[in-house]
Amino acid sequence: MASGRRRSWLVLAATLLVLTGAAGWGGWYGSDQAIKVVRWGGGADSVLASGNGTVTLTDSPRTRKPGTYWFEWTGAFTMFGDIVSRAPGRVTRKVIGGGTPSVGTSGAFNAVAPGDPKVTWGIDYSEIMVPTELGPAPAWYVPGKGSTWVVAVHGQNGRRKAELAVLPVVHRLGLPFLDITYRNDEGAPASPDGLLHLGDAEWRDLEAAVRTARSMGARRVLLYGTSMGGVIVGAFLSRSALAITVSAVIMDAPPYDWERVGRWFAGNQLHLPAAAAWLSDRVVEWRTGVDLARLDLLTHPPAVRPPLLLIHTDADLQVPVQASRDLAAAGARLNWKIRYEEFHGGDHTEAWNVDRTRYDRLVGDFLTPFKP
Repeated sequence: MASGRRRSWLVLAATLLVLTGAAGWGGWYGSDQAIKVVRWGGGADSVLASGNGTVTLTDSPRTRKPGTYWFEWTGAFTMFGDIVSRAPGRVTRKVIGGGTPSVGTSGAFNAVAPGDPKVTWGIDYSEIMVPTELGPAPAWYVPGKGSTWVVAVHGQNGRRKAELAVLPVVHRLGLPFLDITYRNDEGAPASPDGLLHLGDAEWRDLEAAVRTARSMGARRVLLYGTSMGGVIVGAFLSRSALAITVSAVIMDAPPYDWERVGRWFAGNQLHLPAAAAWLSDRVVEWRTGVDLARLDLLTHPPAVRPPLLLIHTDADLQVPVQASRDLAAAGARLNWKIRYEEFHGGDHTEAWNVDRTRYDRLVGDFLTPFKP
């Protein structure tokens, strides 16, 4: 009898140990998805036919997306417009810019621009170094007229080229454009712990960029942030003494409530219980010292709240569109002038891709009052 009870306790203890270990591993793995620095590589889409202003690619969820996208291969790119036709295993798209790849070319089908301002749009620029507290961080500077600058901030594990979709509109308006990097970016200094801080520390690099812009003649700034870039902008508005220089803000799909994003993604994409997301969030806070709740724009609105153009796609698979709807609905209560624009289709931060004409018009109208 005693030995049987002992075996039962041993089985229970072993089971608890396994469950605890699994939960700990899951929490650590989940936290890695949020804060680990990742360098994304290329894709594996192939060209099956080419000519007469079209290119046929292998059919995939990426290549069949309607709208404006890029295809990058070694040292070159193509800008694609509408889908012309589809057949089993094949998608034919219209070429609207760049080069034309030959049959057999393998490359990456992307939602973001393929290179710097000159490569992507033929717009001249210079690279400047922003002196952040961790060291110099590169930024692309496109000159313009007047003393109101647009400062662009990319998202989590992204690159500054992701912000270039908006550059043609900004350039037509004559506004100077500064596309920044921040800690852990390629070419920028690493954070002391080598981890992302989800906006909680990165905002200081944005502050350094705004300070640099002011040293170059900027008196007012317009902030444009996509994905986590929007969270960085929000933290800057909450904590920086330079926030008073901001005249307007554009945010595209900001994951401002990280805990809500984690619960939604765990349930809808990974089919895991909310407890898994809760545990991952606690590990994130333990590893980084970040207070996730403090970054929530809905419950902790920024101290400075300039007019905000908020954009989101209804098919976003990474950040729930309802979060942006809720922030917009709370605008009056928060004493925050928010204009919300929702796009149909398109994954995370792909509003420009699914309807470039509308996106450019919205951004242009929003920024026109600041035209020099």
